[in-house]
Amino acid sequence: MPDLSFYGPAGLLFLAFLCKVPGLVREPRELLQRSVATLLAVSSAIAFFAAIPSIAWLNAVTGIPNIAAPVVYSLMTAYSGSCVLLLIRWRGGPTASTRRASRRCLAACMAVIAAIVGLFAAGDAPVERLHDFDTYYATTPYLREMICLYVGAHTVAALLMTFLCWRWSRSVHGLLRTGLVLLVIACLLNFSYDACKIIAIVARWSGHDLDHLSTWTAPPLAAMSSLFLSSGFVLPLAGQWIGRVRRTRARYRALEPLWAALRGTVPYKPVRIAWWSSPELRLMQRESEIHDGVLALDPYFEPALRLAASTRARAAGAPPEQAAAIGTAAMITAALEARADDPEGDVISSARTYQPDTSTGFGDLTSVSQALRPAQGKAVRRPPG
Repeated sequence: MPDLSFYGPAGLLFLAFLCKVPGLVREPRELLQRSVATLLAVSSAIAFFAAIPSIAWLNAVTGIPNIAAPVVYSLMTAYSGSCVLLLIRWRGGPTASTRRASRRCLAACMAVIAAIVGLFAAGDAPVERLHDFDTYYATTPYLREMICLYVGAHTVAALLMTFLCWRWSRSVHGLLRTGLVLLVIACLLNFSYDACKIIAIVARWSGHDLDHLSTWTAPPLAAMSSLFLSSGFVLPLAGQWIGRVRRTRARYRALEPLWAALRGTVPYKPVRIAWWSSPELRLMQRESEIHDGVLALDPYFEPALRLAASTRARAAGAPPEQAAAIGTAAMITAALEARADDPEGDVISSARTYQPDTSTGFGDLTSVSQALRPAQGKAVRRPPG
């Protein structure tokens, strides 16, 4: 079933594109996300429309024999341009330089696509060729130039990608380096695809028949190349996303002691968020509830107690940041006890208003949260007076 080598990758690539849609909705102006999504969408379209049943369907629907050829060639050109464009934006650099390179890439891609469409319109391809359009029309005026143009553009893009990826891979590590190596492998497969096409076309010009290289050998190479190429781009970006999610969840868990201690003081019922909500949203809600709990405890805070606990922690050898967090945790523990002893709310706040202060350690919620349990397990001594 040769068409499975097209429809299988097309489905996987389209699924990867759908996974990028939520990010596009949240950040529609993020250039890197847009470039990745465009690459996945175009590569999926190529794999779909390059399948023989799709070629026959497109020709039949439009009523134009071989119209699928310029469509696929244009998609391949757009795919090559998307790869180069994504690599330019991915690598970054000065904004002005990146924009100039991006505009040049887009202009070159659009010019090649326009030339492909114009050459097909000028040529004459009355006989539908589902398998061997490239070699069958390799000697036909205008169509010959169209075929050479798309193969040449594809080769140039592969050369440029190989050069940029290999040079960049020598200065990076981790998933980024792995992704760049995958891109180099994809470019080598592209070279193999282009070589098969060029050999078969040149053989036709010289009166020989090597059509099988173009018809049967080249297409699977293109399908494999698209998978390696998309994986090479997606893997490092997915690694960054996974790392960000892991850090967010780690902070979410680290804040649990502080959140659990303060949630009973929040003067409102927290809004329940959906189970599918992002880790960032869950963390935002937890931090908001912690801050609201701190404000509710404000009348019961005793800064002198915090200072005393912090001083004892420093005397015991704790670093300044940790000592400040221990002092704040002790103050919170004492405030919770005082609030529990004042069920009627008789304590009237004085003129002072407590403000969270990073110099005392309260700004580092994670450190305070980690220090809270040890502080809760010790007897809190109130300073005299």
